[in-house]
Amino acid sequence: MNKFDYDLIVIGAGSGGTRTARIAAGYGAKTAVIEGDRPGGTCVLRGCVPKKLLIYGSEFSKQVEDAQGYSWDIADFKSNWSELIIKKNKELNRLHEIYKSLIINAGCDLISGWGKIISENEVLVTNKNIKDKIISAKKIMIAVGGKSNFPKFSGNNFMINSDYALDLKKLPKSILIYGSGYIAVEFAGIFNGFGVETNLVFRADYVLKGFDLEIRKKLTEQLRKRGIKILSNTTIEKIEKKDKLLVQFSDYKKLNFHEVMGATGRMPNTEKLGLKKIGINVGERGNIIVNKFNQTNVKSIYAIGDVTDRINLTPVAIAEGHAFSDREFGNIVRFISYDNVPSAVFSQPPLSVVGLTLDEAKNLKLDVREYISEFNPLKNTISGKQEKTLMKLIVDNNDDKVLGAHMLGDYAPEIIQGIAIAIKAGAKKSDFDTTIGIHPTAAEEFVTMR
Repeated sequence: MNKFDYDLIVIGAGSGGTRTARIAAGYGAKTAVIEGDRPGGTCVLRGCVPKKLLIYGSEFSKQVEDAQGYSWDIADFKSNWSELIIKKNKELNRLHEIYKSLIINAGCDLISGWGKIISENEVLVTNKNIKDKIISAKKIMIAVGGKSNFPKFSGNNFMINSDYALDLKKLPKSILIYGSGYIAVEFAGIFNGFGVETNLVFRADYVLKGFDLEIRKKLTEQLRKRGIKILSNTTIEKIEKKDKLLVQFSDYKKLNFHEVMGATGRMPNTEKLGLKKIGINVGERGNIIVNKFNQTNVKSIYAIGDVTDRINLTPVAIAEGHAFSDREFGNIVRFISYDNVPSAVFSQPPLSVVGLTLDEAKNLKLDVREYISEFNPLKNTISGKQEKTLMKLIVDNNDDKVLGAHMLGDYAPEIIQGIAIAIKAGAKKSDFDTTIGIHPTAAEEFVTMR
């Protein structure tokens, strides 16, 4: 008789949790998935997908400006935000149903409720509509992702977060976005594209700390040129509810806005999991500490994705979950590599990177050289838009290997995805040099830099 109800319990039905459960069940493991909201998780329901749909919608305003440069007569061009939100939510519902079907069709039990770990093999499931119950498993996987993290100051309760911003009933006349990371920058592009007076406030000189410095400078400049007001080197100290929202900044300035959005980052969603009681080690931000097996210090309990606060990207969580199930239930011992993981910021214009920046390479005491190409794309020559594309390659002087690629400009994420394969495969600068480019494209610059 089996000692446990399941071989595996997965807490969280986001992208990582769903992949973990499906692969485990495919190997014959009796699997349960606990989800307190809807299958799909942050990326599908409250992050990457809905945000990208709104980004697509917001880009048309600038594309119309380009179209006029190409002699199109744009007589009556306007957006309908509320209709777009309805269409966006229809697509999210479709994706939610797909995730739900994937879990059920894989043979997993999908349990509606919130999971709290009460022992090394037991999870308490609570749901306001049904009686609490305890289920057990030989192994438990935590895949609950992250949540918005607001700074503490008087009036921070008047701020909205990214979840709320994705479902605004109507657009505000003006908005202040607090933060300089990818969420802040991407939403600034969305609101600006839909004609909202958009303001971005942050404590640094430039947006996107951690990225290539020159690209950060160029993007900050281009956001300004697109009409986004940049309030750098300051922070919010207080928000008061008046006719509008009165914001007091650390430089003593006071300004009014119709809406204020907090986008100062996310943190692991671990508060209600019961980790402390059973002795699971966590970091300062509440992140679950795991080894290369994604195993916590409690040997039967594992964690993947944003809840570990390592590389917080959906494809990483999916890869971690797949590898875990291969190892634990498929007798395939493999581990994912965290080297050269590509990423993108869907700012307007977008940027994408893979590998090392010049500063990172120097900090590692590597002997490197940098190739740079900056140009105004062909499309802009007739439209009249002055927005240059910037590309970089970081190359090791010892073996000629390309260690990093960086791009700011249209189609950057699509282009860097291909470059990432080359870098992952160990391509040298000479391999780039001997590759024939596709002309005329922006991408060909990566093989013509000298």
